[in-house]
Amino acid sequence: MNLEKTMKYKWQYPNHKNQLIDCVDLFCGAGGLTHGLIRSGINVTVGIDIDTSCKFPYESNNKNRFIEKNVKDLTSKEVSSFFSNSKIRLLAGCAPCQPFSTYSRNRNKDEKWGLVADFGKLVKEISPELVTMENVPQITQHEIFHILLDYLDGYNIWWDIVDCTQYGIPQTRKRLVLLASKMGKIKLCSADELGLNKIVTVRQAISLLPAIKAGEFYKNDPLHSSSSLSQLNTSRIRASKPGGTWRDWDVSLRAKCHRKESGRFYSGVYARMEWDKPSPTITTQFHGFGNGRFGHPSQDRAISLREGAILQTFPKDYKFINKDEKPVFNKLARLIGNAVPVQLAEVIGRSFVIHLNDKIT
Repeated sequence: MNLEKTMKYKWQYPNHKNQLIDCVDLFCGAGGLTHGLIRSGINVTVGIDIDTSCKFPYESNNKNRFIEKNVKDLTSKEVSSFFSNSKIRLLAGCAPCQPFSTYSRNRNKDEKWGLVADFGKLVKEISPELVTMENVPQITQHEIFHILLDYLDGYNIWWDIVDCTQYGIPQTRKRLVLLASKMGKIKLCSADELGLNKIVTVRQAISLLPAIKAGEFYKNDPLHSSSSLSQLNTSRIRASKPGGTWRDWDVSLRAKCHRKESGRFYSGVYARMEWDKPSPTITTQFHGFGNGRFGHPSQDRAISLREGAILQTFPKDYKFINKDEKPVFNKLARLIGNAVPVQLAEVIGRSFVIHLNDKIT
């Protein structure tokens, strides 16, 4: 579903005003945020990330410059140079979420925790007119989030936990979204304002893709490929019902950990998606049947890399690798799972554009 086709908001933002907004995308990844912001009419001048794997998808799909650099090594002067002559500067910084996720709850802090503070310092020193950040909801439970809010002193700040299904994104992803402006009160536009108040299901998103088998790929799209399955996991997925759990299996198919008292509560792994509901959150491990509810609803395999990207609302033709390159599942699943859903990014961009339109007109 494309915002251009579904928005009820009457677009009245003249092109010359639209070009007032320049954005620098820190922690840009494969370009999910950039792509959505561009679709909203914002001019993204550069994307910066430490991961060299992001260069090809970022530049190929967005026609933008990618800079491979650690954000903590950036200076405010350097970042400021990436803005053009725009009067309105947007600094985006969706720092890696792993330190704050549920899966990392018991791990020691690492340098990634400091990246949020590094972003905050750049905001304070550059003082852009607009700021945005997306992260996992758990970040609000950590001191670093409140440190970031301190760096945003002087801004009008809006933040909330956003349910992506409410914006027509076909997955039950919940994310913290923060918007800040020096130009007045700011908020994320509601789904009703944007005409995105319909739930989109797995069926609507991926059912028209060609059928493939586990371990195979579609000849016209190497990204539409699925991980191979062992004989045991093939038997397991054949015994799995859409929306069911491993409890539906014969006892002989169950993993040893699930036979223990401590493992009986973990029912969200080795499971199939349901056709007529949104998918679960697309994580960096979505390519593995045993890593979550990532089994295809009807085919005996995990969802493909392309299906995961579509559930993240990347366009169906978004390029992640060269056409002659063989997909590496763990690398590409990481890029896709870590991305800001493109449609959520477009909602963020539209919110800024409408906000600015209201201030200028």
